[in-house]
Amino acid sequence: MKNTHASSDCQAFLKELARLWPLTKGSLAEVAKSCGRPACGTCQRGTRHRAYLYTVTQRGQRRCLYVPEDLVPVLRQALANGRRLQERLADLGVALVEGRRRDRRRREPPGTSA
Repeated sequence: MKNTHASSDCQAFLKELARLWPLTKGSLAEVAKSCGRPACGTCQRGTRHRAYLYTVTQRGQRRCLYVPEDLVPVLRQALANGRRLQERLADLGVALVEGRRRDRRRREPPGTSA
């Protein structure tokens, strides 16, 4: 017998997930760095070049990647969507446990609850 409730829940979650695209986990930091060119006017004035670093743990290893400035808005949105997904997964876990508890209580004969 097919569990149509679980199947419809799964389909609804997949639709919700599709709306969260793009998504990722990690962090984005703006950093100031010198470029290393001896004749750079910006570095000679003591100001530094703005750069963005994306940091993520991948298979247990921390990775830091420079992000092109034009990709920063997309990456910020992906990170925000990733946080929304984490919150949603936590909600789903709680709902799963609470739902199973409710089902178990309904199936128990009266007077046998602990």
